[in-house]
This record gives sequence, C-alpha cells and structure tokens, in this order.
Amino acid sequence: MTLIDELGAPGATAGAGADDTGDEGRAGSLLPVIRVIPPEAYDNPTWKGLAYFARDLLIYAAIVAGLVLTDNPILLVGLWVLASLAVSGLFIVGHDAAHEALFRSRRLNSIVGHLAMLPSWHVYEAWVLGHNRIHHGHTVREGMDFVWHPVTPQQYAAMGTFARVRHRVEWSWWGAGAYYLREIWLNKMITFNPPAKWAKAIRRDLVFMVVGVGLGMVLFGWLGWVMYGSALGAAWMIVKVVVVPFLGFNFVIGSVVHVHHIQPDIRWYPRREWTKFRGQMEGTTILRVSRPLDVFFHSIFVHVPHHVDMRIPFYGLEPAAAAIKEAYPDAIHDEPLRFRDFVRNSRACKLYDFDRGQWMTYHDAMTWLVAAPVDEAGSRGRLTKGTMVR
Repeated sequence: MTLIDELGAPGATAGAGADDTGDEGRAGSLLPVIRVIPPEAYDNPTWKGLAYFARDLLIYAAIVAGLVLTDNPILLVGLWVLASLAVSGLFIVGHDAAHEALFRSRRLNSIVGHLAMLPSWHVYEAWVLGHNRIHHGHTVREGMDFVWHPVTPQQYAAMGTFARVRHRVEWSWWGAGAYYLREIWLNKMITFNPPAKWAKAIRRDLVFMVVGVGLGMVLFGWLGWVMYGSALGAAWMIVKVVVVPFLGFNFVIGSVVHVHHIQPDIRWYPRREWTKFRGQMEGTTILRVSRPLDVFFHSIFVHVPHHVDMRIPFYGLEPAAAAIKEAYPDAIHDEPLRFRDFVRNSRACKLYDFDRGQWMTYHDAMTWLVAAPVDEAGSRGRLTKGTMVR
C-alpha cells in the first residue's frame, strides 16, 4: 500500500496545522507557531476573493486579446511572458481556493478553483490530493514529498544515460518547466491511477479540464480560421493563445516551487528525523519580490506561513509572517528574490545525501562516491518500494 492509498476522502483538506490539535506536548509540533498568528490573518471576506479573481480574469482577458490581434514577434514575446504570469496569477487564486482559504464557502472555493485552474490545464481534485495532502503534509520528507524530491548520488549513479541527461536538464534553472510539466502535471495529475477514494472526483475533474481546454482551443481555432482563412492559421491561433502561455506557466511555476524548497541551507529529512516544525518552518522560505511581480504572485513567496497553516488567504500571509518571525527569528529564511540566486542554487543543489543532510553538485557527488567506504556509498541507493515518490 502506498501513501496515496491511505489518504482520506475527496474534498478533505488536511491543513499543515489543522491536524496538530493533539500535538501540543510533542516536539516538532506546529501548534505553538499557529498560536502566534494574529486572527486577522485568517479573515477572508467573500468580496475580496471575488475581487482578486475578477481582476486576474480581466488582466488575462486583456493579454489574450493582445495575442489574438498581433503577430509582431517582439510584441508576441512580451505578451507571452505576461500571459505566463497571468495564468500563474489565476492559478495561485485557484490554489488558495483549493486550500479552502479564499472563501468560507466550500462550494464557492470549488467553483472559483475549477475555473481559475483552467488556463493552466490543472485537474482540481488531483491538485487537492497531491498538493494539499501530500506536499503540505510531508514537506521536505524523504520518500513522501514528491515535489522537487532530491535524487541521491547512489540513485544517480545507477541511472541510464537518458535518465541522467533528463535529470541534468530538469534540475537546471532553465529546465524547471520541463520538470514541472513531466513530473507534476503529467505524472501526478494526468496519467496517474488515483486511489479508489479519490478516483471518481479526479476523473470527473479531468473530464472538466479536458472539455474546458478543448472548447477554448475550438473557439480560438475558429477565430484563427476566420482571421487567417486557413487551417494553418487556426492552428497558429491555438498555439499562440493557448499552448505557449501554458508552457510558459510551467516554467514559472516550476521555478517558483524550486526556490520555495531547494537551496543549500534547506535540509530534506529522512522519515524518522522529520517533524512538522522542520518541514513547514525550516523546509521553505520567505522571499521578497517587487510589487509589480507580486500583482501576479499574490504574496505566495511569503511561503513559511502558508506552510504553517494553509488556511491563511494569500493577502493574510504578510501579517502572519511578521508574527512568526518575531516569535521564531532563527528558524526563518527571509531574503530578497533574485534570479541569480535561483541560478546559483540550481547549480549547487543537484543531488542530496540524506544521511549527511547535504546538497551536492554532480562532480562533488561522484567524487564522494569514489572515495566513500562501500557500506556508506551503498546506503540509500533506492527509495523504499511503495512510496509516493516512486
């Protein structure tokens, strides 16, 4: 039986702190952290969530209109960048709805979440299962958290040529979109076999996504036929309005998740050493972004409080972060978001030794394997069969 088979019924959202009520006396509990968060951080009036959703829809619609009306290469590149960010903004709204943080109404969260995730081609209930229950429930835990889960030097050494090349591409800064597209979107959302308790809801939402995206392609294909007068023109319209923004979104979201959880100072823990405090407080970051970028990212880079308690709406993360930092100043990664740091981290963090709690480059890992004793070099060669990661 795998971890995914043991999870609860569809629609349940196991908040990172929501299941800590019996943990007050246990080391590694999040309950003391949750208690310092001010009550106003949880306020989520319906009008505010709807206003953000409507604003993001208008931005997205304006960018789509620009893509429809131009074929100028320079303008297209700029609009594709904006479209990727706009799709990401809608996705983050849907992400908050999936956490049931955006509205008090579960039905409204579901409606807005399904619609907001359509431009990113995401299956809503599959996202709830993989992201809410597994990633948030076991952040940076070996064999459990499948999002940017590290490969050990032993596992890399055992790979074939193709698998090594793929790993080098996907763990480069420019390959983050390829990683997300294959490992998260395709493997954990589209082609995976859902557990029985979730199968009906996930398959229903997969149909909803395919039909929604398909109708969009039909609409823009028809518009392309009218404007260009050919099947090639129809295909071009679909590609430039629907497909390229989706691919751009994958690069954006893959990069965002990478900087949230992958850097030399962030440890991944063996199962028995992992605690909720280590995973949610020390396993992610607070990164400061410019205001223009935050129009699209909705404070998601203030990520520590989101992992402490995912019931906090994105516009409540700043006051929550301030309170957590004041109470736990030594436990928080808080720094500016800089592209060069992402590049540097992606170069330094290629493989991971769970026994030593250390990130390695490919060169350092292979050098260590050659020099290490046989018993040490052979440890953790394979993940335990039946984990979420494999």
